[in-house]
Amino acid sequence: MADPNTLRLKKSVSPYEKSNAKASLAQLLNTIPPFILLWAAAYWSLSVSYWLALPFIVLAAGFLIRIFIVFHDCCHQSFFKNRKANELLGTFTGILTMFPYHQWKHSHSIHHSTSGNLDKRGVGDMWLMTVDEYVAASLWTKIRYRVYRNPLVMFGIGPFAVFLFEYRFNRKGARRAERWNTRITNVGIVVLYGALIWALGWEAFLLVQLPIFWLSGAAGIWLFYVQHQFEETYYEHDSEWSYVKAAVEGSSYYKLPKALQWLTGNIGFHHVHHLSPRVPNYMLEEAHNSVPPLQHATTVTLRSSFASLKFKLWDEHKKDFVTFGQIKPLLKKTSANGRARSAERKAEAAPNDEVA
Repeated sequence: MADPNTLRLKKSVSPYEKSNAKASLAQLLNTIPPFILLWAAAYWSLSVSYWLALPFIVLAAGFLIRIFIVFHDCCHQSFFKNRKANELLGTFTGILTMFPYHQWKHSHSIHHSTSGNLDKRGVGDMWLMTVDEYVAASLWTKIRYRVYRNPLVMFGIGPFAVFLFEYRFNRKGARRAERWNTRITNVGIVVLYGALIWALGWEAFLLVQLPIFWLSGAAGIWLFYVQHQFEETYYEHDSEWSYVKAAVEGSSYYKLPKALQWLTGNIGFHHVHHLSPRVPNYMLEEAHNSVPPLQHATTVTLRSSFASLKFKLWDEHKKDFVTFGQIKPLLKKTSANGRARSAERKAEAAPNDEVA
């Protein structure tokens, strides 16, 4: 995106930064009640066959993602005009999705303000190392990073690590309102889950809720991953970093089939969302279609998105992602240079055997 047009582009999206109470209420009605009905249908199907329950479980997981998008909009103050209404609904949907409203809002705001900034990584984003950082890292750091970037860990263990543990505790330095909101969310989860276990039994509860939890969590991590990890995305150091460029060039347009687009609350229009987080999810597609420059954002399809699994490190020189295999020659060269320097130091430190 050309620099002279960046401010104009940001301004062109402003007409869509208005929440519509009628549209928001309609989204609540076509999202939360169906989720509850699907959950109930999955439970009732258990008495017949778990295979009969599975389609309801998969659909319920999709609707839970849609509930998260409502929560997400509340955190951006874009779902309702009223701040208190966003906070109350955000706290409620945060209990359903297992995210404390204030804590997640804080980390996600940092993500938006630092996305694509190589000097401000670490809060609200995924662990990403540059090639130079990885080459210079210790063996233990390399091992931890490779484990972290393994798809089985990221999408298999990731949901449990993030949802069950990471967001159950207050971050260091959290303000009073944030600390209390995290506690309220935790209590709400315990009360909700406790009531369901008491009414249905722990086995039935786990057979339904556990796969819904894992499927929606893994899909949520995938959406976040694929919309920032794609070829020729945008990463710059702070001195060269641009908010608008990071939004439009560093966030993809994930073109999904219409049914998946609906279930994921249009979050595939991620470039529009990063350009203007105040645009409600139900206005993202219209903004994309109405502003021609936005249609030039990198488009990732469902099929092509799986290529992003191979992207492991950011090459600052090539301005692109590379695989671990692509840097093997560099690692070997660095290792050889290290051995040579070590040999030189040993030789210098050895006693002089020559007789004076």
